[in-house]
Amino acid sequence: MNRTLAAASRGSRALVVVDLGGTWVRVSVSGGAPRAYRGPTPGVAGLPALLARLWRRWRLSRGDLATLGVASRGIWTRGERRALARRLQRFAPRVIVISDVEAAYLAALGAVPGVLLLAGTGSIALGRDVRGRFTREGGLGPLLGDDGSAFSIGRAWLRSAAVPAARARRVATAPDAVARVAALAPAVLRRARRGDRTARRVVREAQQALATLAGRTARALRLRPPVTLSWAGGLLGHAPFRAGVWRHLRGQGLRIRPVRPKAPAASPSAWRAVFPAVNSSRDSAAPARAGRRAVRSGPRRRRPRY
Repeated sequence: MNRTLAAASRGSRALVVVDLGGTWVRVSVSGGAPRAYRGPTPGVAGLPALLARLWRRWRLSRGDLATLGVASRGIWTRGERRALARRLQRFAPRVIVISDVEAAYLAALGAVPGVLLLAGTGSIALGRDVRGRFTREGGLGPLLGDDGSAFSIGRAWLRSAAVPAARARRVATAPDAVARVAALAPAVLRRARRGDRTARRVVREAQQALATLAGRTARALRLRPPVTLSWAGGLLGHAPFRAGVWRHLRGQGLRIRPVRPKAPAASPSAWRAVFPAVNSSRDSAAPARAGRRAVRSGPRRRRPRY
């Protein structure tokens, strides 16, 4: 993958990066005039139509681009990657498809062993050991998993007696039910901060579930403590919520070293950090150096609790 992206990115042509999540999609263009788009996710099925509209709006052609990089939720196997890459070949000479959690891990930690906990619409933990082997926990979608995610918070809130049954039914039967349920999470977090008992219980259970995902991942790889831990996804962007997850992890007896993500996975700069040969062939050792810098965390700050 490194050689493909490096070869595709030589010259002055643009690099386009797509972050296809469960609720939002972000498209960023670097090279020439920077462009960016953020909107409701079209899902994997609707991504080609969205890109076609953006290409027309931005007056892009296939020859203008070096590479199209896609980090997508719900993409994991080699067959799934190849199938989506084939559907997008008309947009760029080279198309690289990886899962959103892989992109988030590499952007956040580079080559450093540790755990990346992603919690947005869905949830998953991805770990890497000193030999470069990956393992995952969660990521099975709203029917079988997504424990601790924004969707799980919204679902638990709708199930509670605090929400009228008629309103819960309207949300649950909407065509975009998963996204609409997940969109309830910020309001539940605000209620928890104000002391609402039901909201506090829902949030606490989500924090415990995410801590369990991260803990299982670290133990499966037998990572040495303190375990380097970073995060991604809108839900873990809330510092008080994140701090609660860390408390539950420490309560499980796991020593952790939380590390702020070095770059958002959706940015072209992150893809260049992940694949250093994009910038120059002399940077082949950059991931390891960047990773060592990333693990230096600043002083601990007191955070408000839920």
